[in-house]
This record gives sequence, C-alpha cells and structure tokens, in this order.
Amino acid sequence: MGREYDAIDDRMAAFLAAQPVFFVATAPLAADGHLNLSPKGLAGTFTVVDPSTVAWLDLTGSGIETVAHLRENGRIVVMFCAFEGPPRIVRLHGRGEAVLPGDDRFDRLVAAFPPHPGTRSVVRVEVHRIADSCGYGVPVMRYERDRSQLDEWARRKGEEGVARYRAERNAASLDGLPGLPGR
Repeated sequence: MGREYDAIDDRMAAFLAAQPVFFVATAPLAADGHLNLSPKGLAGTFTVVDPSTVAWLDLTGSGIETVAHLRENGRIVVMFCAFEGPPRIVRLHGRGEAVLPGDDRFDRLVAAFPPHPGTRSVVRVEVHRIADSCGYGVPVMRYERDRSQLDEWARRKGEEGVARYRAERNAASLDGLPGLPGR
C-alpha cells in the first residue's frame, strides 16, 4: 500500500507537477497553538528544485500561518492527492523556510515561476521523508480551471495596497508569532 522513497525522481516529480492543488501543514511549538493546513495551487506555482528540495510561490493571503510557523521551527509536510487517474497520496516531510524579497536567493528561486502580482515569498523545503499511500479514500473529482480572483485582487490593490495589507494582516500569526518582517 505505502512506500518510502530516497529521493524525488522524474516520475515522482511528474506526478507532483500534474496535481492542480496541494496541501501544506505546519504547527507552532506551543502545545496550545493553532495547527495550520492550507490548500495551495495555481498552475506553475510548485516546482521540484532537486531530488530533495521543493519550492512554491507564496502569494499574499489573509493569513501568515505557514510563514510564521516556518520562521519559528521549520517543520512542514506537503501533501498531494490524485483526484483524477490512479489513486495516490504523496507526503513530503521536511524543513522549510520562506525566502523573502531582498534575500540573495529570492531572485533565483522566483525565476522558476510565472509572475504573479502579490508574490510574498518563495517557500523552499528540504525534504527528509518522501512517502506515498494508496489514496483509495480520496474522491475522484474533475479539475476545471484555476481561479483568477487572487491575481485580480492583487492587481486592483497595487504594490502599495498589497504592502499595506501585508502590514495589517501578515505581521503575526493567529498565535502572535512573527509573520513577515516589517518593511
């Protein structure tokens, strides 16, 4: 049923790239802190960097939980489910970081993705456990299209408006952990 892998090979990379949505889970160190599970998507916003590293384009959103948890402890799991085709779930456990604009690595990492207004960071994960499972309990669903609202929202706000939004909504997590550094 399930199997562990030593690395992300070409076949695994193709499976990951073909999924229109994936899920990211993080948690603070505090026992009473809020766990976070976020859906991610939009075509071209996920990439396999090398056999043990993945990254995705982090776009401005209403919360900052993933970034705040990664800044605190780096623990993360990324999960992909096959909603079409053969049933399969893949989990990538690792240590992640949000690489922000201004970091020497940002321009190189962000170049792997199509441009999106409201790009907040590139999340980079060093994967230490790669495992799949059957996915028999995952429903079969048909992908129709990406939603356009996030990019449209960021374009309407403009760079300054997005920056103000981040300052108001992305400064701290639900539990008060630091989110984005002040700009």
